[in-house]
Amino acid sequence: MRRLPKTALLALLLTLCPSLAFGQANYPSRPLRMVVPFAPGGASDFVARIIAPKLSEVLGEQIVVDNRPGASGNIGMEVAARAPADGYTIYLGNIGTIAINPAIFPRLAVNPAQDFIAITLVADVPSILVANPTVPIDSVADLVALAKARPGELNFASPGSSTLNRLEMEQFMSLANIKLVHIPYKGGAGPAVIGLLGGETQVMFVTLSSAMSFVHAGRLKPLGITTTGRIDALPQVPTLAEAGYPQMVSSSWQGIFVPAGTPRPIVDKLHAALLEILESPEIRQRFAVGGVSVISSKTPEDFTHFVDSEIARWGKLAKQSGATID
Repeated sequence: MRRLPKTALLALLLTLCPSLAFGQANYPSRPLRMVVPFAPGGASDFVARIIAPKLSEVLGEQIVVDNRPGASGNIGMEVAARAPADGYTIYLGNIGTIAINPAIFPRLAVNPAQDFIAITLVADVPSILVANPTVPIDSVADLVALAKARPGELNFASPGSSTLNRLEMEQFMSLANIKLVHIPYKGGAGPAVIGLLGGETQVMFVTLSSAMSFVHAGRLKPLGITTTGRIDALPQVPTLAEAGYPQMVSSSWQGIFVPAGTPRPIVDKLHAALLEILESPEIRQRFAVGGVSVISSKTPEDFTHFVDSEIARWGKLAKQSGATID
């Protein structure tokens, strides 16, 4: 029996199912949800609540931010991955959920590389090393000296076992030859920062957007930042490289994904809409206030290649550090 060419088969399917073609052509025709796998107050929530209204304007439909925290972002990631592949659920993934979790969690229910289609990068967020103001330190050198004088007595917070901020501290402890006790929090950077503010922990690496307002208010003491050079928003804060740790250059990227199987016309429409809003001066200015940079991917394929390389890179570092689920 002669097989139909793929193009002819697609045409036949669209003829038999005209609603399929109509639905894609008129997408979106109802509200969308943006799943954020962390609690309000963290970098992901910060980014989501800035881009969602603008994306809504471009697409012509409301976008509801749906925070689904827990299990280092795995709960929200699974919710998004298991949603219908119709373009009405979009997922704000980040370096932790997409690139690091697969190396930390041995029985992860989601394979990010297979269960999502990558649309585009949207934001890049550096990290900052901060301390509770009651801790008698004013610099990275002071922290190292105190940790060596009181081994095992200082606690450090993280948004979760598999997060970039956890791995940053693991790397820093290895380089400085110190040992701090890890206290992981559930739900993202917001709860971890609250714990630090309350004195439950003494120090932490955290995304800059999550700490900026507390640093300006004097409620958190900045020690060093993970950028290659000082930033305009906090010019008084030295880089970790200046403090003697040139290896400590890192940042948390954020990107938009949809469930695998989402039709290509919808993927392309979302990509075009996102690139349009990321050019907005308002978006760039609001990101900058929180220490966040706008980044984007020329095509979904470019973002896919980037994600694959990040999974390989951070998976290797996670295993080398010996980081496990606490």
